Amino acid sequence: MIRFLFVLLLVSLSACQSVKKSNRFMAEKIPAEKLRADVDFSYQKLKRYHPNLYWYVSKEDLDYKFDSLKTTIQKPLTPNEFYFVLAPVIASIREGHLRLRSYPKRYSKAEEKALKKKNPLFAQMDYKVLGNRLFVTENKYHIGNILPGSEILKINEDYVADLIEKYNRLYSSDGKNKTFQKYFINLTFFNFYTLEKGYLDSASLLVKKDNTISNIKIIRTKKSDNDLKKEEEKPKISELQKVKDFNPKANTYNRDFKFINADSSIAYIRIKSFSANYAKKFYKTSFQKIKNANSDYLILDIRDNLGGSLSEINTLYSYLADKEFRLIKAPEMTSRTSGMSQNYFRGQNAFSAVLTAAGYPFFLVGNFFLSTKKEQHYYFRDFNSRLAKPQKNAFKGSLYVLVNGASFSASSIIAAKLKFEKRALIIGEETGGANDGTVAGVNNTVTLPNSKLTLPIGLFLIRPNITFENKSRGVTPDFYVDPDFENLKTSDDKTLKWVLDDIIFRNTVIKNN
Repeated sequence: MIRFLFVLLLVSLSACQSVKKSNRFMAEKIPAEKLRADVDFSYQKLKRYHPNLYWYVSKEDLDYKFDSLKTTIQKPLTPNEFYFVLAPVIASIREGHLRLRSYPKRYSKAEEKALKKKNPLFAQMDYKVLGNRLFVTENKYHIGNILPGSEILKINEDYVADLIEKYNRLYSSDGKNKTFQKYFINLTFFNFYTLEKGYLDSASLLVKKDNTISNIKIIRTKKSDNDLKKEEEKPKISELQKVKDFNPKANTYNRDFKFINADSSIAYIRIKSFSANYAKKFYKTSFQKIKNANSDYLILDIRDNLGGSLSEINTLYSYLADKEFRLIKAPEMTSRTSGMSQNYFRGQNAFSAVLTAAGYPFFLVGNFFLSTKKEQHYYFRDFNSRLAKPQKNAFKGSLYVLVNGASFSASSIIAAKLKFEKRALIIGEETGGANDGTVAGVNNTVTLPNSKLTLPIGLFLIRPNITFENKSRGVTPDFYVDPDFENLKTSDDKTLKWVLDDIIFRNTVIKNN
């Protein structure tokens, strides 16, 4: 027992020293020549692994951007100061999945434990970014009497407009798309701020409402004993909740199915993300209910769905297809060994890595033999690129698909395929993900040797099995409906209302004929 406690103490002390060392490195200035070497390293890795690097930017332009960046680095920078100069160049490749990662501050076990006992500082209110402005949409805890509709002008010493402009340079949508950015900055603004500033216990906000400007301090509050107790409890999740992919912390469902009207002629399915959890069972039971009800219309809502599992959208498509189909083309790679370069051990601790090490040779062999070469191109034999048949209880009625600028990645792939096959009407605004495919699937996350920043590089070029438009845009809707994005107040769902009105119109025409 004494030996065990001694080893445990050594491990604990080692972890503490590792945290301190990591945070010291975070504050250290890295010589300019080493930073320039990291610029070269990142470009070399992109050229080695990214299967369509010059899709949206020419080689000449990208060469110039990387060379220009190196000439501007003339003084030492900390890792995250370097992040803010390199990330915009990575973003100029205009691949929505491709984003440089900053160097995160690490916390000791004691600090993590203390943070868990406190409420998030900024999550005490809900916000909306419109252009270069930040508004409060809801003040759940009545912090500082800040009213909904108030604009936050400054956070501590930083003007919000400057922060938004700075953060908008760190990411991109796919190609020339313009609808994705406004959704993404709303999802990530405070993530970027926290990465830059760390977890703060308080912040001073300069707030404007009805031409009155006031300075309000917000404080990170402690969680109540009751809240802490609830977090420790493991709620029982029913089988139905599992199938709908229930999130007990957020008290929300990832998937939802219902009939919109009393006669069950209109079915509605909403998918917030393609998580793959219990997906096959969800679609099997949902489409059986639709078939039993003999529904004429189905509304598939994939708005705000950033993507996820290819396997899930392949399953979903099999319930929507009216003929044999191939959802995607065989994914393309830069070489036959690309699939072997994905990070097999990433995210594992030493113990789990030892346990999974035995499977590593089989992983390498499997990826090699699943790779093929054809006409000087390398492809991966992905299950989702095989010819498949529609399900027996596939829906055969009229299909509407609701999309917006936050419909990304896998959402765009299935929307593009449905539109190309004229199997559905696409309603809403242009998707944030590209119509002609994306670079994703699996990553090789490389670590820059000097700054220690990480760059996940997608290894597969995944494209829907369609004739490409080559417009560098998202999936354009058959009927555009303004999503009323700039409305700070809760409004009617205009896109869903448009579909329901169209169904009424169609039924009226049928009756009159």
